[in-house]
Amino acid sequence: MMKVHPYLNFDGNAEEAFIFYKSVFGGEFLANMKMSEVPGGDNLSTEDKNRTMHIALPIGNDTLLMASDIMPSVGPILQPGSQTYVMLITDGKNEADRLFNGLSKGGNIEMEMADMFWDDYFGSFIDKFSIRWMISYPLKQSK
Repeated sequence: MMKVHPYLNFDGNAEEAFIFYKSVFGGEFLANMKMSEVPGGDNLSTEDKNRTMHIALPIGNDTLLMASDIMPSVGPILQPGSQTYVMLITDGKNEADRLFNGLSKGGNIEMEMADMFWDDYFGSFIDKFSIRWMISYPLKQSK
């Protein structure tokens, strides 16, 4: 069964926002990675190293609130309306590919589907209606 999670982008204050969200929802972070932990992260500026690469907080039985900070030095600038993605967690690579290929048709691919260093098969895109999507299959569950 596929799961859907909101994924938010911030401009350097994702961790601060999630500490606030945690104070409201309770629970514990499932992940809180910094950009310094990314392969090649030691080459980033001090400011970029301290940005959040990925943070996740359970907010319901099957719902995670997730986020990352943008990196203006290497990527897009955060603009109102561009800070939210729909994240689909699939049960397999074939389903991930099917959804990615179908939903991204006529859109703008940001990251092709690929095995990532954090052990997910992942890709992201903006569809032809300007909706931002992330498709992910956790490889750890397949091992």
